[in-house]
Amino acid sequence: MDAEGLALLLPPVTLAALVDSWLREDCPGLNYAALVSGAGPSQAALWAKSPGVLAGQPFFDAIFTQLNCQVSWFLPEGSKLVPVARVAEVRGPAHCLLLGERVALNTLARCSGIASAAAAAVEAARGAGWTGHVAGTRKTTPGFRLVEKYGLLVGGAASHRYDLGGLVMVKDNHVVEVECSSLQEAVQAAEAGADLVLLDNFKPEELHPTATVLKAQFPSVAVEASGGITLDNLPQFCGPHIDVISMGMLTQAAPALDFSLKLFAKEVAPVPKIH
Repeated sequence: MDAEGLALLLPPVTLAALVDSWLREDCPGLNYAALVSGAGPSQAALWAKSPGVLAGQPFFDAIFTQLNCQVSWFLPEGSKLVPVARVAEVRGPAHCLLLGERVALNTLARCSGIASAAAAAVEAARGAGWTGHVAGTRKTTPGFRLVEKYGLLVGGAASHRYDLGGLVMVKDNHVVEVECSSLQEAVQAAEAGADLVLLDNFKPEELHPTATVLKAQFPSVAVEASGGITLDNLPQFCGPHIDVISMGMLTQAAPALDFSLKLFAKEVAPVPKIH
């Protein structure tokens, strides 16, 4: 799915509510900085100062749209960033640019970091000759899940279960994906009609024999591996009988990318330095 298609997945009402909550959190009261910056027309350049995958344009746009600013992008969503890269330009009242700056940068940096981690995971999986689905999990930041799941998609991973009802899952007290900790449990789940069996916290040397036996008996049942999977050990979990590899670290441990938004008065925006 291209960037335009991905943007259509974002519910406008939900997106507007998120942006409103982020801006209220960052500036809940009097905006004294506006007295200094004023309301005159201004412009700012968005720079990428670290390598990775660009993701989060709809959120960046929505933030500044709410503040009566206009964003012009020089690179499309999903672009590979090579620092220092001029990514976009934002125009609008000076105090509005400053009001949206930190919120917009935080969102873009976080979303791009997740997309970059997802892209690296997919590349590692394909490098191992595996053609299954790399996926995220529900291990996301409260209030920020939409951004993080979107970042996964831009990076080429599957968002998998968006929320508790995304798949019916047996986990502690809620049943069609069934989490299993042994071959016996996996066979029982498949016999009961599970469509997807999650082999959780299996070591690679345990995972592949278990998946082989399960697939031999139940060829139509999909097998998912999860638990303790990182970019370094991902290839060890790739195998012919594994359909999905879900990685909580894609949203929990992905480092944010480094962006800056610099106001400029001249026609040519100065290039920032990388520290």
